[in-house]
Amino acid sequence: MIAVVDYGAGNLGSVDKALRYLGVPAQVTADPGVVRSADAVILPGVGAFQHCMSGLQVRMLQEPVLEVIRSGRPFLGICIGMQMLFSWSEEGGHVPGLDVIAGAVRRFPVSVSGRRLKVPHMGWNTLELVKECPLFVGLPERPRVYFVHSYYCEPADGDVVAARTDYGISFCSALQRENIFAVQFHPEKSGAVGLEVLRNFVALSS
Repeated sequence: MIAVVDYGAGNLGSVDKALRYLGVPAQVTADPGVVRSADAVILPGVGAFQHCMSGLQVRMLQEPVLEVIRSGRPFLGICIGMQMLFSWSEEGGHVPGLDVIAGAVRRFPVSVSGRRLKVPHMGWNTLELVKECPLFVGLPERPRVYFVHSYYCEPADGDVVAARTDYGISFCSALQRENIFAVQFHPEKSGAVGLEVLRNFVALSS
């Protein structure tokens, strides 16, 4: 069973719908015990970093999520679920994250080399796949996926970067370290490519 962690953030319904479409036994849950016993865990979400971190802590879900990660079971962070893995975020000040991946979450600049950027970065963009990753099996060479975010992840260790995307700057749009996977884009909103990413993740838990 795959646990989709419900910590009060949005977008859980579309993730659950995508998994059901794939025929995956998944459960949206705020129960720490269910998260602890899951075969794999997905941490999705949209919203403000501090609010999402508080949601995990108030619902006593932070430690179960960390236990799953430490156990070696497959873990997938989506959008803010990726950002929360990092040491801290600029959003709302210097807000601590889960510190699973060393590094910071930073806001997109409003301009780069005189070019103004629309923030949030919203819509379809291309992944540059920079290392072999189980999530990318069967994907085209430069897949297009859907983004909605104002902040991007900056890992201290470049070896964890699995894909990069250009939006004025080149930023980490997917990462992998051992059993930990995370994507800044929304696979549940990324059509056939996104469904293949989710299908590949599910295969890791079977």
